[in-house]
Amino acid sequence: MSHVLVTGANGFVGRALSLALLNSGHTVTGLVRQAEHGANGVTSWVDASNNFTGIDAAWPQGLQADCVVHLAARVHVLHDDSTDPEAAFRATNVDGALRVAEAAWRHGVKRLVFVSSIKALAETDSGRPLRENDQPAPADAYGRSKLAAEQALLRYGEDTGLDIVIVRPPLVYGPQVRANFLRLVDAVWNGVPLPLAAVGARRSIVYIENLTDALVCCATDPRAAGQCFHVADDDAPTVAELARMLGRHLRKPALLLPVPAAWLRIAGRLTRRSSQVERLIGSLQVDTGRIRSVLGWRPTHSTDAGLAATASWYRSTR
Repeated sequence: MSHVLVTGANGFVGRALSLALLNSGHTVTGLVRQAEHGANGVTSWVDASNNFTGIDAAWPQGLQADCVVHLAARVHVLHDDSTDPEAAFRATNVDGALRVAEAAWRHGVKRLVFVSSIKALAETDSGRPLRENDQPAPADAYGRSKLAAEQALLRYGEDTGLDIVIVRPPLVYGPQVRANFLRLVDAVWNGVPLPLAAVGARRSIVYIENLTDALVCCATDPRAAGQCFHVADDDAPTVAELARMLGRHLRKPALLLPVPAAWLRIAGRLTRRSSQVERLIGSLQVDTGRIRSVLGWRPTHSTDAGLAATASWYRSTR
């Protein structure tokens, strides 16, 4: 069994990944900014430094990890109040990731799994599911920082021999979810009219337990060495289908209005929210063929099962 260091172990994905690793028999150390109660069995390493400055010197004596899964990041936010978003994203997502990689290599770690984002590649597809080797065209500062981090880590791996594995998930959902997906659940629960009935574009998503299962494979399977993988559920529902499934599991039927996509795009331009509108109505499907063929990985849960678990958790909080 392996010893895996997880950065951002107290986050939405980090907690679930730590539990999945423990359940698979691995030893887990969680690198976190604040001491919080994490998964039982995880050894916490608290480092409150800014963007992992000084992580090399702070490396705990005796910590001999086989792999680092780097989850900690400055994430995409709807209203960014930074005066220079490009610099802020780069400082954390590129410079911080490199510091983690450098410290890991100097302390004997053999593999780093970098959890990137499908946004490093594109915001929408071009009529077919996105593949790992498609030409990158990130549309915002977050996506550009993730792509730059991928490229910087790959160069570092080539120079040192550190094995770099890149994973690009789309939108992640599941119990304890936050941000945009939680807003959709809130809207369905509260009976907010959603102008999405006429939108036919499909969006790949990934249930948290499907993602963590894939990450465990990427952290421990020798066949993952040097690979870049897209990870998603089997299904890519439209946003309307997603709302209907959520409504069924919430026992609160979604209220959907048939507003043409063209009208929504016009409204987005008028309100200067075109990017937010496109994330709802643009097609973004990902091809998961590579991880299936290289690692033999398949999602362990259907989208419907994942949404049922998410809705059950949400109902329990009301």
